[in-house]
Amino acid sequence: MTTFVSDNKLVHPRTLREKKTVDAMIQIFCNHHHPASNDSLCDSCQSLADYAEERLIHCPFEYGKTTCVNCKVHCYKNDMRHEIKKIMRYAGPRMLFKHPIYTLFHYWDGLRKEPLF
Repeated sequence: MTTFVSDNKLVHPRTLREKKTVDAMIQIFCNHHHPASNDSLCDSCQSLADYAEERLIHCPFEYGKTTCVNCKVHCYKNDMRHEIKKIMRYAGPRMLFKHPIYTLFHYWDGLRKEPLF
């Protein structure tokens, strides 16, 4: 099964779920560190969310991918990788209480050790 990209949007359930998980983590981090009105993301967090979506769209492993931390191909630029790690370190433990289903699927996907082609 492959991920289809339509107008630069993810449409495969696996990658859509991963995007929602990353977006939820960025939202948790941004709400605590960069409070804005109406639960919207600040400019830097929004640009990181857009960058993460772009990386998911161009992921060479598509549906068969593991979580990014277990992937042998690191497609994030160094500065963006540093930022997403900082966000995941903060938001990861809080995800269990705010988004338990996303957390469960993220751990399930992390059990894959090697990406499937």
